[in-house]
Amino acid sequence: MAIVLGENRYGKAENGLVRVDRDGDEHRITDLDVSVSLSGDMSDTHLTGANDKVLATDTQKNTVFAFARDGIGEIEDFALRLARHFVTSQESIARARVRVASFPWQRLTVDGQPAHHSFARAGGGTRTTTVHHDGERAWVVGGVEDLTVLNTTGSEFWGFPRDEYTTLAETKDRILATAVTASWRFGTEDTEDTEDTDWASAYDTALAAMLDAFGGTHSLSLQQTLYAMGSRVLETVPEIVEVRLSLPNKDHFLADLSPFGLDNPGEVFYAADRPYGLIEGTVLRDDAPPAGPAWS
Repeated sequence: MAIVLGENRYGKAENGLVRVDRDGDEHRITDLDVSVSLSGDMSDTHLTGANDKVLATDTQKNTVFAFARDGIGEIEDFALRLARHFVTSQESIARARVRVASFPWQRLTVDGQPAHHSFARAGGGTRTTTVHHDGERAWVVGGVEDLTVLNTTGSEFWGFPRDEYTTLAETKDRILATAVTASWRFGTEDTEDTEDTDWASAYDTALAAMLDAFGGTHSLSLQQTLYAMGSRVLETVPEIVEVRLSLPNKDHFLADLSPFGLDNPGEVFYAADRPYGLIEGTVLRDDAPPAGPAWS
């Protein structure tokens, strides 16, 4: 029996990067988490410990900060720049994967006017991208995570199978809440086409489409809502060919106020964080090209 080295990669994960753009009096802030992962001709370092083909992870970190000096722009473009650099500058590197999370900040208001240099962390979800480049083609996945949404009504759950272990009561009116993690795959694999994509518009439109679908769907199940959200993204952003969604059900249970002599006409709830139902699914165009390595 032979023992061989399988697929492998290495990199510098979760590089915290903050850039302040100081053009004029009004500053702008970009807050990122950047992870780099490289693969290629790395067998020697695993089998013999030779490091002559290994670009140090500290060098990868330094590259991230050096590239930020010239500006970041859209996170998809920044990830593409980094991925292409690692592949083209190192003979031993055949593939580069860069994931970027962009944390939202909002400008404060001071004395009724927008502040020039004061910000508060916003809660509208974290924008993400994952880029994979192999020297010829680039695959781009966008997305959002930690986007918490809630409908106070317009959600039902009934008609499910009942057996000897079922205690859940059916309901025709419940709170529906979830923390959305969504990723969407762009159909192009051509490097020139990726440069022409309006990443900011695609993100804003996809996010608005998901929120519209969540708020506008009378939900008989969270699965139905998931499909509506993914479908709406595909209907409104032609560059996107596939959407993956992970929706944990954030349960809100009616508080029992009867021991205190009080009624509770659907007004007071307690939120339970675990355990929770986890609904996951993929919505895609029937002619979507096969998924590239940015998904994996």
